[in-house]
Amino acid sequence: MSDKAKIIEGLQVIVTDLAQQADGHELQAKIFASQGFTKLADKYKEHASEERGYVVKCADRILDLGGTLKLGDKKDAPLFTDAIEYMKYDLQVSKDGLSWLAGLVEEAREDYTTFDILKDYYKDEEADMYESEGQLELVKLIGKENWYVKQM
Repeated sequence: MSDKAKIIEGLQVIVTDLAQQADGHELQAKIFASQGFTKLADKYKEHASEERGYVVKCADRILDLGGTLKLGDKKDAPLFTDAIEYMKYDLQVSKDGLSWLAGLVEEAREDYTTFDILKDYYKDEEADMYESEGQLELVKLIGKENWYVKQM
């Protein structure tokens, strides 16, 4: 049987952390746009929008479960001017997050509504992780300068 309190606590972690991650992606998009990397800027704007959608879904679910919605403290997060270094950082954030999220998905297995939200979020994050891995492999294959040209 799933533990409702643990599920609410996990959803709250997502609301707080993902709101910050969305803000980070939005700011990174602005940095990349200022450098002329419009494709990269558009990609991170889209990530920010998707993440905000999951924040809303998780916040709604907390309320549905009778929890108290909070905007928790956020820790400092770095911003990067080098897109490749940012992708490496973002990839690690994804890997760490997916490891944690897998446990929450399992905890919610008997709460079908929450399970579906978390499962969809997991799949989206996993796809983002694979995309970042693929882009970093592409950098190795075609070189940093050629990859940057493709981002304009």
